[in-house]
Amino acid sequence: MHAGQIIFSQIMDFVRLYEFRKCVQRYSGNYKMRSFSCWSQFLCMAFAQLTYRESLRVDEFGIELDQTVYALDSSTIDLCLSLFP
Repeated sequence: MHAGQIIFSQIMDFVRLYEFRKCVQRYSGNYKMRSFSCWSQFLCMAFAQLTYRESLRVDEFGIELDQTVYALDSSTIDLCLSLFP
């Protein structure tokens, strides 16, 4: 079983949250924000970019759901220093 962070989480560790928040504050990025912050949007867009998504729209389920549905990718990729120095 996987015990560490997933690849996406490891990549997002390189983003300096302090610098990101400073830019959001400087340009009033969260102005009139209701529920989807700039950080949440950045994470969605970064995930879409890294996984070659063509769209962020969720396909119709064919049924109406009462609750929010989240899709999580839990796949892992093992990397070793002998292959990737």
